[in-house]
Amino acid sequence: MAENKNQPTTQSVTAYLDAVEHDKRRADAYTLFELFNRIMPEPAVLWGESLIGYGSYHYKYNSGREGDFFLTGFAPRKQNISVYIIPGFERFSDLLSQLWKYKTGASCLYINKLEDIDLQVLEKLIRESVAVMRAKYENKD
Repeated sequence: MAENKNQPTTQSVTAYLDAVEHDKRRADAYTLFELFNRIMPEPAVLWGESLIGYGSYHYKYNSGREGDFFLTGFAPRKQNISVYIIPGFERFSDLLSQLWKYKTGASCLYINKLEDIDLQVLEKLIRESVAVMRAKYENKD
């Protein structure tokens, strides 16, 4: 069975952030880094080449596929910043209505720049999504 391509690494998260090309994207990434560090007790880990993840959980699908992934995190991409809300967005519609300007994928919140969103709402969204993940996956076999 194929292994998840994004595995935790021992690479320096700050060295990765320092290498983000655009000044504004780098500054936004450091703001998110500080926000996530305040929220999460686990340290930031670079997963794969570009995902900054916090915490981890073990998943196992009915198909038999299983693996580990982070509880939450972000990635400063060229076109936007991706924030990973792993349980998805369905249960967070009230918070999303207060967030301002963003797009979503299955578990990704896409933000062009941090000025487009309310950081307090983002913090609450991250906290609530992590609580959902911890409740679902902690102390599970």
